[in-house]
Amino acid sequence: MSKRVMLVDGMALLFRAFYATAVSNYYMINSKGVPTNAVYGMVKHLFSAVREYEPTHVVACWDMGSKTFRNDMLESYKANRSAPPEEMVPQFDLAKEVMEALHIPNVGLAGYEADDCIGTLSHHYREEAEVLILTGDQDMLQLLEPNVSVVLLKKGYGNYAEYTEERLKEEKGITPKQLIDLKAFMGDSSDNYAGVKGIGEKTALKLLHQYGTIEGILENISALTKAQRSKIETDLDMLHLSRDLAAIRCNVEIDFPLEEALLQVDEEKMAWKFNELEFKNWRKNLI
Repeated sequence: MSKRVMLVDGMALLFRAFYATAVSNYYMINSKGVPTNAVYGMVKHLFSAVREYEPTHVVACWDMGSKTFRNDMLESYKANRSAPPEEMVPQFDLAKEVMEALHIPNVGLAGYEADDCIGTLSHHYREEAEVLILTGDQDMLQLLEPNVSVVLLKKGYGNYAEYTEERLKEEKGITPKQLIDLKAFMGDSSDNYAGVKGIGEKTALKLLHQYGTIEGILENISALTKAQRSKIETDLDMLHLSRDLAAIRCNVEIDFPLEEALLQVDEEKMAWKFNELEFKNWRKNLI
């Protein structure tokens, strides 16, 4: 049987599950006073995707604290994000405990984001396995390459948008690497960096279709409109910084052997953990 590894963006699944129920103040607080709504939903997302895509191997990747090397590049990186809701906080560790109970390895590296771990592992694994990246984050589309696909979570459970290099080219007319340059122009309000003020997706795409890269655009800057030229020249330093911030690193110091990620759920251990957390109707609703 050929190998298919699913790299799970743990934070993306956890936050999506939390906010899906938190809007109605449904936190699933157990008898110990611990909320479990995010973990329950994360597991539901995970098992839905495992049923759909039948991976042979699964790895969960996580952020390891709020400060990363990107904060050294830009102090205000992600500084506009509020602290997670108090009902969310105890569920970070619980989520990793549940992954362990499912024999799914947790991978993270201090100073880097989960994205960088996913990028690095996808790069490592693509030679020996088909790689699927399960996330809700469109930034991951820059990781598309031969043998690497991105599965974006859509609303509800079991709904996905599956991306390959070819689909991205059909939709946007650009390559995965050009997505980094696109984001460099547009900036990212959720990550709190500006890009080039006044140049949005439409203009940035047009320029990238015409000139290929930021370097190609700068080499032909005299051919741009006066307004475009002025905006780029004014924010040139931020353009380069934004590209560096947007680029997912695929060479971080992690080397996790694929064979250690073989998906082998221990039903006894899983049942013990789910019952400890007081998940209701988990046999019917989760697996």
